[in-house]
Amino acid sequence: MPLSGGAPARARRAASPHSGAPAGAPPPGAPNADRPRGLTVGFRTAAGRVRAVCEVDLDVAAGETVALVGGSGAGKSTVARAVAGLVAPEGGRILLDGVDLPTLRRREARWRRRALHLVFQDPYAALPPTLRVADVVAEPLVIHRIGGREERVAEALAAVQLPGRLHRRYVHQLSGGERQRVALARALVTGPRLVLADEPTAMLDASLRRDLVDLLGALAAQRGTAVLHITHDLALAARSCARTVVMRAGRVVEHGPTDDVLSAPQHEYTAALVAACR
Repeated sequence: MPLSGGAPARARRAASPHSGAPAGAPPPGAPNADRPRGLTVGFRTAAGRVRAVCEVDLDVAAGETVALVGGSGAGKSTVARAVAGLVAPEGGRILLDGVDLPTLRRREARWRRRALHLVFQDPYAALPPTLRVADVVAEPLVIHRIGGREERVAEALAAVQLPGRLHRRYVHQLSGGERQRVALARALVTGPRLVLADEPTAMLDASLRRDLVDLLGALAAQRGTAVLHITHDLALAARSCARTVVMRAGRVVEHGPTDDVLSAPQHEYTAALVAACR
């Protein structure tokens, strides 16, 4: 999943001159779940129009977990929200299985977006507290009118390793870590091609963060699901993500294999992020 989008040439990691692939791209032949191209998103403010994301290119390959990192205000969450259809881009394309989502009529775009799911960082705000766990997980199936709900819900909850004794409890009775597992099961229940995980561990303690990140990586590998993991935690990126993309002020400044990006950053902003974590 290379994100380039205006990165300085010295910050880009070049592909092999014989491969013909873009820098940081998935292996040749790897199917892509999602491909924003030249993605630009702006917002109106009291001071005028502000571009939160500027000309970002992104490939997410099936079965791959990629980190999107950067400081607050870098544009990471806006990228995810644009892909999920929660904000409208002002430029560029968002290709899902080769179809440009922003050009579709609302009904068809909604149908196409069944193939992706956004997991928010706050499981306390994202899940209705007065519903039972199984009912929360089943909601996307009801919305998209997908059958076999009982079996799909049971499979999704088993995949995230939530104990059976919790399946009929109300969400408000669960811990933060248990709630985030429910949120992940809810994301998986429709069998998505792409999961957008927006700081999914931000409200968890250190041990639970590692467990959830390991689970995301395992599910991506086992199910062939593409995962875009948005995080400010470089240690978590190093733990689970094959490639890392760095954003600053709405643009990508560096991307490449995670080990390379974190051990030998080529952009000064990346170097500062790495130094701050030491």
